[in-house]
Amino acid sequence: MQIGIVGLPFSGKSTLFSTLMARKSQDDSGKFKQEAERGIITVPDTRLDRLTEMFNPRKQVNATIEYIRVPGLDQESHKNTGLPSQFLSNIKTVDVILLLIRAFENEIYPHPLNSVDPVRDIKFIETEFILSDLSLIESRYEKLEKLIMKTQVEKDKRELAVLKKCRDILEQERPIRDLDLDESEELLIRGYQFLTMKAVLYTLNISENDLSKADTLISGISAQLSSNPQILALSVEIEKEISELEPEDARVFLEDLNITEPATAKMIHASYKLLGLHSFFTVGEDECRAWTIRKGTRAQKAAGVIHSDLEKGFIRAEVVSYDQLMELGSMQACKDKGVLRLEGKEYVVQDGDIVNVRFNV
Repeated sequence: MQIGIVGLPFSGKSTLFSTLMARKSQDDSGKFKQEAERGIITVPDTRLDRLTEMFNPRKQVNATIEYIRVPGLDQESHKNTGLPSQFLSNIKTVDVILLLIRAFENEIYPHPLNSVDPVRDIKFIETEFILSDLSLIESRYEKLEKLIMKTQVEKDKRELAVLKKCRDILEQERPIRDLDLDESEELLIRGYQFLTMKAVLYTLNISENDLSKADTLISGISAQLSSNPQILALSVEIEKEISELEPEDARVFLEDLNITEPATAKMIHASYKLLGLHSFFTVGEDECRAWTIRKGTRAQKAAGVIHSDLEKGFIRAEVVSYDQLMELGSMQACKDKGVLRLEGKEYVVQDGDIVNVRFNV
């Protein structure tokens, strides 16, 4: 999964990225970095930790997420010219846009739009994305119309019809993701990588003093937006402090603030939810590993995530749920109790399933 961190200047993008990468960050909030930064983090999963304790493998392999800090979203640099090409190049491939919105005051680093107003900032950025998608559609639409007049290819006609739907909703100042497109329609326009089709995680960067009223802030902002957005709040400065502490000190720090887990972990959970993802596990002497799949994935397709040969030669999958394994204490006990079961290729793999694929190639 790729997540692009996007926001206006002085919203905290660099600090958040540094925190996610668990770097000892220096104060670089006053510097503009023009190049995108990329980094991969492991997805924490206590279930995988417990499985590793149980099976004592040679290695543990967590799922991973690639974060990209995407510069170039400011009001002046692209005025009357559209979003910068470098910005579009960096953002078009991500699965989730993490839209970092400033909701704190700081006299040293004034807000680029002169005042702190999260709803205005969200609408400003969404408008930029809508205009970018509209420009792309208008460019393609005219060429496609001329092509259809010459060739009358049915696939091109279907694509034009979907583009018209997209254009119509964008002209209503609504994102393409609000459209109820079926799978075939989505496939026709997937190559355009429209910004407003992407899942968006709206993330408020608030002050430490506002942590106790984060839910109220989220509710107030959500009520002023037209769609039903996924919003969370965090204090980037606090998250940075947590990341720089030893684990035990971090635990005490979180308890003092009455926080159950770092907000950066909540960001990961929210991103999984936005994309409809969950994890299953494989276990053994060599490794215990988490695999990320979309909810509703059937066993044969899930086997292909592990290796293409397993999908091609799929016979059966041995499956037990994580909770059942933890309750009974061993795979043998699960087998004796009849909860370790054989499933066919149409079985829908559930979150937390431990899966062993039987195959023949």
